[in-house]
Amino acid sequence: MMKQALQYGFAATAILAVSLATGQGKAKPEWQEEFGISSCTLQTTGRNEYFILEPGHQLVLEGGGVKLHRTVLNETHTVDGVLTRVVEEREWKDGQLYEVARNYFAICDQTKDVFYFGEDVAFYENGKVTKTDGSWLAGKGNRPGLMMPGSPQPKMKFYQEIAPGVAMDRAEIMSLSDTCKTPAGTFQRCMRVKESSPLDLGVSEYKFHAPGIGLVRDDKLRLVKHGFIDAAAKGK
Repeated sequence: MMKQALQYGFAATAILAVSLATGQGKAKPEWQEEFGISSCTLQTTGRNEYFILEPGHQLVLEGGGVKLHRTVLNETHTVDGVLTRVVEEREWKDGQLYEVARNYFAICDQTKDVFYFGEDVAFYENGKVTKTDGSWLAGKGNRPGLMMPGSPQPKMKFYQEIAPGVAMDRAEIMSLSDTCKTPAGTFQRCMRVKESSPLDLGVSEYKFHAPGIGLVRDDKLRLVKHGFIDAAAKGK
């Protein structure tokens, strides 16, 4: 879900490790892409320490002439047979609407892992849609990724998107103890995440998530406001 303007992250060389558990030389991926979703009771509403999936929750970030509204809508959408919650992101550049993304999430009731089932993306120019690059949905060869683990640990490495050739964002948790200063306040125990994609080698970006809030820093963007609004407002 890295924004197209910043899109896709860092160095992406996958390595193979010999599995000592089996003794059969079975390849073990460096980046986790199997999450046991079939064992989960998936819900459209819930939260973990770093991700709130509750209708009406909104984050507003600004910086470098860019404004981003991320709003959990009072709306659901079925993706690959799974009922998901719609989280809308609206991005403006220099006061002009640039991108609208409808992201689809579900949370595991047992683990509080938040899974990402895809997004519908529209880029705008002069008020008109010009392209839909980066759109993908789970199913037909694509699989849901892990957006935010319920029990995060440093050095965890996992795919957020699994849509080969289209969207393969992945995340590495670097720290759970950062201090984040933003216009909305200073937050302790922030999670620092390094995001990348094998589709764009050699590029990376860092995001910071605060406990009980969510995303507070994304490249030049900083949190300026957070809380609950009327879910029907859809982030206007």
